[in-house]
Amino acid sequence: MPGPETRIVELRVPGVTGTTGEALLDAVSTVEVAGDGVGRVIRPSDRLRRPAPGPVLQALGRSVPRTLEGYLWGAMTSGGAAKATWALLFPFSLSNVAHWMLPPVPKDSRAAVALGAVCRSLLRVAGLLLTMLLVGQLAVIALDLFATQCLAPGSACLSFVPNGFRELTVLRTIAGLVPLVVVIFVLHRVSGTNWTVTSEDVTPRRGSLPGDVLRDGPDSAGLRCLHAVAALATTALLSLGGPLHAPDTTPELIVWIVALALVLATVLTVIVGVPALQNWARRSVLVFATLVLAAVTAFRPVLPAGSEDTVRTLGAALLVVSVLFAALLIPAALLGRRIWRNQPKRLRPWLGGWAAAPVLALAVLLGGGFGAGLAIALRRLAGASALQLPASYTPVTVLWGGGLVLAALLALLGFAVGVPLRRRRRGIPEIVRLLQNTPGDEKAAAAAWARSSWERRHLHQLVSGVVFGMSAGAAALLVAHYGFHFRPGWLDPLSGLGVFALGAMAVGLLRVVYTAATKPGRNRHLGALADLVCFWPRVAHPAVPPCYALKVVPELAARTKEHLADPSTRVVLGGHNVGSLLALIATARLMHDLPERDRERVGLLTAGSPLQWGYQRAFPAVLPQDSLTALYGELAGRWRGLARGTDIFGGGVTTWRQDVYDGKLLGVGFLPTGEVGALDPALPGATGALVLGGDHWLPDPIRNTPGTRRWAAGVLGHSDYEVDPEWDRAVAMAAGLEFADRPSTRPFGEQVPLFPDLPRFNVNFAK
Repeated sequence: MPGPETRIVELRVPGVTGTTGEALLDAVSTVEVAGDGVGRVIRPSDRLRRPAPGPVLQALGRSVPRTLEGYLWGAMTSGGAAKATWALLFPFSLSNVAHWMLPPVPKDSRAAVALGAVCRSLLRVAGLLLTMLLVGQLAVIALDLFATQCLAPGSACLSFVPNGFRELTVLRTIAGLVPLVVVIFVLHRVSGTNWTVTSEDVTPRRGSLPGDVLRDGPDSAGLRCLHAVAALATTALLSLGGPLHAPDTTPELIVWIVALALVLATVLTVIVGVPALQNWARRSVLVFATLVLAAVTAFRPVLPAGSEDTVRTLGAALLVVSVLFAALLIPAALLGRRIWRNQPKRLRPWLGGWAAAPVLALAVLLGGGFGAGLAIALRRLAGASALQLPASYTPVTVLWGGGLVLAALLALLGFAVGVPLRRRRRGIPEIVRLLQNTPGDEKAAAAAWARSSWERRHLHQLVSGVVFGMSAGAAALLVAHYGFHFRPGWLDPLSGLGVFALGAMAVGLLRVVYTAATKPGRNRHLGALADLVCFWPRVAHPAVPPCYALKVVPELAARTKEHLADPSTRVVLGGHNVGSLLALIATARLMHDLPERDRERVGLLTAGSPLQWGYQRAFPAVLPQDSLTALYGELAGRWRGLARGTDIFGGGVTTWRQDVYDGKLLGVGFLPTGEVGALDPALPGATGALVLGGDHWLPDPIRNTPGTRRWAAGVLGHSDYEVDPEWDRAVAMAAGLEFADRPSTRPFGEQVPLFPDLPRFNVNFAK
């Protein structure tokens, strides 16, 4: 029980867009009190830069001391030239994200276990082929466009290069290989970069809680070596004329066979699983592959290089792997359906657990499109239109032109037609009338509710529709090109549009990287992109940015333990957006590790969280419904979620099936007993918020309630949750100082009346 010496430590974690310490803690200035400079723990400070006490919390009929702290982790995803180049690795990151989107595997099904292992192996093969495709496309630029065509004797391109240099094939070869070796070295270095963790992580001991599987993969070092070897071998093969060309001389043939063997060996190793290679073995393989590439400079055939064969072969291999992965993922998702078939439809995985397939397809489309766009853009910027690109780039331009048109049409139908229709059909929702107290606020809130609700429901369908359309277009183009050997003339405008789109994408991305490196204050959009993909540990692809969750989560848990050493201290971890996921996983780790007397002094506050509508449905194996229910039971109602219906990115996290009847907000959600069931009607608060179970639905615009010290005008949407006066009340509930939930005795799955006055209207919670 809380005593007179009780105090609260509120540890805040910022969200995806990044923020300053002053904005996070709502303070004039802050000072760093712990951390290593990358992950920084801050507190409000006075004018002498000394830690200052936070605002007191009104609870228990008195003022309770509160210490405000924040954990800033933005330096892990933004700032500096090195981090800016991570934007170029986005296709790799998507293939890695696809691994975490795989459906959960029922342990009692051998078929599901086997399909899961095959799908994970195919994702590793796809990641390896993406690395080889990127290096191959860069080799097209460096070896074909630059060394072969631009530096050819008598070429008008780069006229300042002397003729003596142009006539020496070895020098031209070296000039083309040097940038490729630098790129491979950078990829190898990126794949070996990890954040230094200042505290040990918690080993799972008591059941399954959210985020338990977010651990560093044991095969990262082996994958790093394999991708570097495959990249070097790809460069060697392209230099020797491509994998479909057999050299004439014996030395060239030996090098060609060795390079092809290296590629096949890496692919087979990834398929069967990466062994725990020793350091000396990995270094020996890398040295051997480097010697193979060096031999190319001595036995390279007469230019030009085999760029067309290499790019076409890699593209075909990626297509086969992607189609096979999508096909095998269907039975895997159907077998995993037994895990979520009793859940409500709005909580089930996206596309029935098949969402990893379009994500991998998007990674392949972006990987192929970026290489083609970069070559097209560089050729245009250099003013060398006479340089010849591989013929396989033409279908890519047509495909991206059609994809751009399809995306524009779907977006127009959705945002210009779907949102207004939804708004007119629903009018002003009853929950908006309960939350807002003026007609003007009702109209503004209703418009924002319609827009945000439509995006949360259909944005993933919009992206999937574009990916499906482009995939179908790619199949049609391949059939027309290789089956009938023709391309319709009416596709020429799409090809021109695709050339523009790919060139703009490549130039725009490079410009973003340059701006982020030279002007760190203007790279928040790049940091937001990195925050989304860098959340996941390396599993399917090693050449992705290091996972910041592996550092943030254990350090948040360690900081909480430091505060809990004082028996009168209660700690509330509060997170916004992605920060709410970090706080959630850290809280779950604490529930694993802490004794019972300390677990009772830990609370969780999530605000604007995409947990339920986004991450829980996109990553069902990482955040399964049963584990979230168990965590809510462990916290006994000390998990509070702040939600706004106007928030595009956030929503309810502990409740669903919300509806208004007879002026009361009802719904279904987690119970403090660790079960799921019908909740008691929402309790209105003094600030106008409706507390349903663990969710606090906030009025937006904020009511200007007398006696409150904080207020902001207009529809806030996803921002400024800390400004709402309901924040302090939620903190008190999360700390166990205020009334939270009333436990229900209704068992999960029982058919009970959702609305007491309508006994014929029943709901089966299992559906």
